[in-house]
Order: sequence, then C-alpha cells, then structure tokens
Amino acid sequence: MVELTHTDDAGNARMVDVGDKQVTDREAVAEGVISLGPEALAAVVERRAKKGDVLAVAQLAGIQAAKRTSDLVPLCHPLPLTGVKVDLEVDEAASLIRVRARVRCTWRTGVEMEALTSVSAALLTVYDMLKAVDKGMEIGGVRLVSKRGGRSGTWERA
Repeated sequence: MVELTHTDDAGNARMVDVGDKQVTDREAVAEGVISLGPEALAAVVERRAKKGDVLAVAQLAGIQAAKRTSDLVPLCHPLPLTGVKVDLEVDEAASLIRVRARVRCTWRTGVEMEALTSVSAALLTVYDMLKAVDKGMEIGGVRLVSKRGGRSGTWERA
C-alpha cells in the first residue's frame, strides 16, 4: 500500500518536512488546452479582444501562477524558482489554444504543482478574457508531461 505523505498517523493534513532531502535540479512540464468557438478564436488571431492581447496576458498569468503556487495549494512549499516558460499556441484548424509550461528550480522538492498551476491559470485567463464572446469555451487535458530531478528521477508521459 502506498503511504500518503501529506497526512500524519492520525490522518491529519501536514506539510512534508523536506529539510533532509538533497538539493537537486528539478524541472516539470505540463500542458492543457482550451477549445474556442469561431468568434472567440477570431478575436485571438486578429488581436481584437476587448480586454487586450489574450496570449500575452495569459502567458504572464501562467508565469505569475507558478510563482504563487504555494499561496493557492495549501501543502505546497514556496520554491525558489529559477525559470518559468509558458508557451501558448493557437491551433486554428482544431479551434483551440494549447498551453505548455516548463518550470525549473534547484531545491529539495519538485515543481510539478507549479507547472500544473501555471497551465491552469493561463487557461483560466484565456477564458476570462474571452468570456464575453464565448461562454461555451472548454478547458481540458491539463496534465503533467514530464518531470526530472529528485529521488524519483525522471518521469515522462508515454
């Protein structure tokens, strides 16, 4: 049976003590998509969304979210991030925007949650900026793509 690391023997929530863990280079990549109707997609491609440049604002939201993950997810440690890269790609044929975040640090715990939070915030920002045009947008496929570093080493989605 797998031991849960964020609960004590009585089942109470706890923040894991990472003080004895080795400091290593760590990196995580996550991705997700938002599907848009034709009018919302055109607003992005033609850069005519009333709230501004959707892709630029969503990119900044993703970066900021990675830096603030421990404020949003209660048992996450605040991490000294060394890099956050958020890319947004418009796929006109599929009528969607793909978001991919790569987060790095040299520390005692991984950055998977920071990468996932980054992608989620970027996608939510796209929704927020276009909701007046298309309330039927759908966010999905938010997932970890890969991680490296730490005791568990490297993991990549097949």
